[in-house]
Amino acid sequence: MSVSQPHTDGSPPTTGRRVLMLSLATAGFAVNFWAWALLSPLGPLFKDALRLSAFQQALLVAVPVVVGSVGRIPVGALTDRFGGRVMFPLVSAVTIVPVLFLGLIGHTSLAALLAGGFFLGVGGTAFAVGVPFVNAWFPPERRGLAIGIFGAGMGGTAVSALTTVKLVDGWGVATPFVVTAVVLAVYAIAAAVLLRDAPGRVVPTESLSRRLADTTRLRVTWQASALYAVGFGGFVAFSVYLPAYLKTAYGLTQSDAANRMAGFVLLAVLMRPVGGWLSDRIGPVRVLTACLGVVAVGATVQAFTPPLLPLGTAAFLSMAAALGAASGAVFALVALLAPPNKVGSVTGLVGAAGGLGGFIPPLVMGALYGAFSSYALGLAALAVVALATLVFTTTAVRRTVHAHRLQGGR
Repeated sequence: MSVSQPHTDGSPPTTGRRVLMLSLATAGFAVNFWAWALLSPLGPLFKDALRLSAFQQALLVAVPVVVGSVGRIPVGALTDRFGGRVMFPLVSAVTIVPVLFLGLIGHTSLAALLAGGFFLGVGGTAFAVGVPFVNAWFPPERRGLAIGIFGAGMGGTAVSALTTVKLVDGWGVATPFVVTAVVLAVYAIAAAVLLRDAPGRVVPTESLSRRLADTTRLRVTWQASALYAVGFGGFVAFSVYLPAYLKTAYGLTQSDAANRMAGFVLLAVLMRPVGGWLSDRIGPVRVLTACLGVVAVGATVQAFTPPLLPLGTAAFLSMAAALGAASGAVFALVALLAPPNKVGSVTGLVGAAGGLGGFIPPLVMGALYGAFSSYALGLAALAVVALATLVFTTTAVRRTVHAHRLQGGR
């Protein structure tokens, strides 16, 4: 049977070195997520320019999500083997290609946009690089906060929301894509020069297929996947579909809708490390239970399409905070339960579930609106799913954590 081998790289980690590595990883996550989210703010623009249906618009913004999600499975396993020092620059450099394609020639037809969006999904796999990289740098009692801070890199979505439409209005469709490509190139070079894997990082020697098969047999893999599909999946779904929803349901301009979506994203980003920090102190199960309850209430309120000010805004912001904190709590759970040499593999599968959780709702919302001219059924379904996940957390997940502690885990 193969055994994992420790990887040594330099002296024992200091606090300053840990902070530097965490900062570089968070920046890489943010930059790649910025690229990954470029199509979402432009969905209404492409809908009008190419005369897309509501379903086609939803498909356009969802394709990078599903590819980035599924791609996390092999990328997470490869990160376990080769480390973030190799994978962060590689993922960032590869993402430059679809970004430039979309900006320069790929925005003139739906087929080209879908093709470019497919490969743009590579940017979304950066998440599966960062979690095992950060996890290896920090001791168990600080991993919830550290991974939560790394997860705040999903704020790259907000950067995209705040800048993309403005850059297009000012200098043309190609501009945000070219700017993002330049930033990706700068980061790829910086990461190649500065990133280092943690001293003592456990490097698996099993084959990729063997590690993935072993990972699928871990209970934490499936439980965390279900939780992340709702927590992060809900965040992704809102971040890609909220501009279209606000424009249609409330008559907002494209720019105003994008700005409000950015506010949603920013709050979720700020709450993600809070969710990790709280999980370090009171446990991820309690944090997840509270967050899922808030999501269920917020979705129920919004299903009635209340006035945007103040009730609709309050519903969306409460859901943003809860989804952000829940996402941080899920990976505090992974850090608690996953074997050290399988954190990347577990992260890949869990991250895939989260992204896929964000892929389905925009398609459902688009299809339901096309059929019934109403978003109420989609939001009601979110409330039901959140409640069901809350029950799952307080029963099955709680038992798993309790059993882990009885067996000598933290």
